[in-house]
Amino acid sequence: MKIGYARVSTAQQDSSAQLDALRAFGVDGQDIHVDHGLTGTSRERPGLSKALAAVREGDVLVVTKLDRLARSIRDAHSIADELAAKGVALCIGGSVHDPTDPMGKLLFNVLAMVAEFEADLIRMRTREGMQVAKAKGRLKGKSPKLSPTQEKHLVELWRAGEHTGAELAQAYGIARSTVYRAVERAEARAGETSIGIVTAT
Repeated sequence: MKIGYARVSTAQQDSSAQLDALRAFGVDGQDIHVDHGLTGTSRERPGLSKALAAVREGDVLVVTKLDRLARSIRDAHSIADELAAKGVALCIGGSVHDPTDPMGKLLFNVLAMVAEFEADLIRMRTREGMQVAKAKGRLKGKSPKLSPTQEKHLVELWRAGEHTGAELAQAYGIARSTVYRAVERAEARAGETSIGIVTAT
C-alpha cells in the first residue's frame, strides 16, 4: 500500500502540484496526508504523524521531494530509520530509497544536506530582513501604518513561512491585525493581476 505525504510552508501556498504528483506515483487520494502552513524544520506536524502512523510493514511512504518530508539532516535520517525499522520503503520523487545501497545512501545524504542548507538560507534572509525592518522603525519612529516598501517586504517574509504573524508584528512595531490586512491586500492584488492577464488573452 502506498501512503502519500505533502507539505506547504504557508497556508496561502497551493499543494495541488504535490497532490497531482503523488497520485501519478500511484497513491490513492484518500491515502494522502497534508500539512498546511508548517515548516519542515519541525517534526511536530499532524499530517506527518498521521502518515507515519498509517504505514505498515511492506507499505511505501511517498513524497515528491525529500525537503517536503524534512528540512534537517537529523530529521531526514530519523524518519528514514523509523520507516526502515517498520519494514516500510521510502519513495522520493518516484525513486525508492535503498538504505543498503552505497549510492542510494550518498544521494539521500546530499538531498538532506541541500534541504537543510535551503532552510538555513531562508532563516538567514528572514533575520536580515527583520533587522532592516527594525532599523527603519528606529529611524522613522514606529508608525501604526506601513510604507508600501515595508508592506511589500513584510508580505515576502510572511510568504517565506518561517515566522508567525505575531513575530512580524513585533519586528515592525505594529498590531497583528495590520500584518494580516497587509497579506490580504497582497493576495487581493495578486488575484486582480491574474484576472487581468486572463482577460487580456
